[in-house]
Amino acid sequence: MFSVGILGASGFVGAELLRLCASHPEFEVVYATGDSQAGSLASTLYPSLTTAYPNLVFDEYSLEKALKCDVVFLALPHEASLKIVPQLVNNVRLVVDCSAAFRLKDSTLYPTWYGFDHDQPNELKMAVYGLPEIYRQELKSAKLIATPGCYVTAASLALAPLVKAEVISTNGVIVDAASGVSGAGRALKNSNSFCAVDEDFSAYGLLDHRHTPEIEQVTGAQILFTPHLAPMNRGILATCYARPIDAAKTSTASLLAVLSRAYAREPFVAVRPASPSTKATLGTNSVHLSARFDQRTGYVIVLCAIDNLTKGAAGGAVQAANVALNIDESFGLSKVGMYP
Repeated sequence: MFSVGILGASGFVGAELLRLCASHPEFEVVYATGDSQAGSLASTLYPSLTTAYPNLVFDEYSLEKALKCDVVFLALPHEASLKIVPQLVNNVRLVVDCSAAFRLKDSTLYPTWYGFDHDQPNELKMAVYGLPEIYRQELKSAKLIATPGCYVTAASLALAPLVKAEVISTNGVIVDAASGVSGAGRALKNSNSFCAVDEDFSAYGLLDHRHTPEIEQVTGAQILFTPHLAPMNRGILATCYARPIDAAKTSTASLLAVLSRAYAREPFVAVRPASPSTKATLGTNSVHLSARFDQRTGYVIVLCAIDNLTKGAAGGAVQAANVALNIDESFGLSKVGMYP
């Protein structure tokens, strides 16, 4: 049994980590921080946690308490993680950071895309990207895991196998993705209030969304990324467009075959002819993929649906941690969505 600390447990990603850890046979949450909610019962903020955590009280951050844990998950703002991670690495068994503080290997990108200077080169170098489907071997020896962004998870799993197989061109790839409102976090903003989101569908982060360089890092492709806010609680649907390298050898069947071979042994990835939907992945760590080749326009289309809070954040973090801890990769994670 591994003792687990969750820093930032009062946010949506932190609450999702609590939910997943509650059904994990090898994880025991012993410490959960939520500075803005410190002293309050977790079940007061999230009644859904009542049965699993009837007496859990959000605590303030204490390095001493964090160091008593085997595994520490960070669901904190980027700069907070940047400061705390060096205090934890090599002093606990595993650190899993859900922020972007250690995702980008090129530290010079941080001022442009995140607005701060990266001043932890050693930790940045040792961080392993937490996408098991692509970096499983590296994760097996990880001490610090950088959990991917939610949009990045969907886009990368859709595109990476086709880039690796040299099926699609890496130039001018378009990622058009929509996310549920929970991706904006728990803090109330004008843009994510009920009246602003209900019956609306809008694009944001035009040309400069911070997940762009991360998708490019994982896929090796030049990406034009446009995210959208959809009137739903959770989920991501990414529709990706690319040009084939050899149109004469490209078909819908060949694209599906490449994806099927790439993910044949992946416990959470399903490749099917049917168009994926976000509701089918609700509450799961599953990834639903499909693809088409349009002979008329000459475009490859790849679609991916995930739950942004599970596979796109907390679930992906738990899956990567399971790999690093050499335990069953599926522990704590569901493959079956909630329907209706």
